[in-house]
Amino acid sequence: MTAPADAPPQRSYPTDEDLLARVLTPYKAHCEYLRTAEVTAAAGLSAARCAFAIPESCYIDDTGHLNAVEANIAYNQMMYYLVAKSVKEGLLTGFEEWTLDDFWRHQLPDILIARFTANFRRPVDPRDFTGELEFRSVTRRTPAGGSPFLHAQTAFRYRDAHGGRSDGEATLAFVNIP
Repeated sequence: MTAPADAPPQRSYPTDEDLLARVLTPYKAHCEYLRTAEVTAAAGLSAARCAFAIPESCYIDDTGHLNAVEANIAYNQMMYYLVAKSVKEGLLTGFEEWTLDDFWRHQLPDILIARFTANFRRPVDPRDFTGELEFRSVTRRTPAGGSPFLHAQTAFRYRDAHGGRSDGEATLAFVNIP
């Protein structure tokens, strides 16, 4: 996330171990891939730099590389943590009125991935890789005759120490918002 020269300074937050543990609670133990997450924020948007480890695939024999299913699970964990930390610290536009209790209530049923695209440029080692996620925009929308929701555009990247690279974008919908 790059801020213009006249933007407010970027704030940084190291991994909140208790929050991370709570965010990962819905996952089976062998599917808890997110290890650390440093969050930064400026101008109402937030981003995270994360470390991951997938010792063994949860559903298939070893492919030797990060695959689409695990990339999506890693994205979910990164996104849930980033939203939870942003709510806790008041960092993200559109979530100013949310409490952590709101987040916990909405985490699974009301945070939807409306669109997810991933580009696998070079194989990423799933046993030790990093990820970055940034919120590019969050807007409140109310469709004609419908309930309001938050629409968010995000971008993500994965890398490993051997030149592995993957990146993509996801559109999120936060429905049944408080």
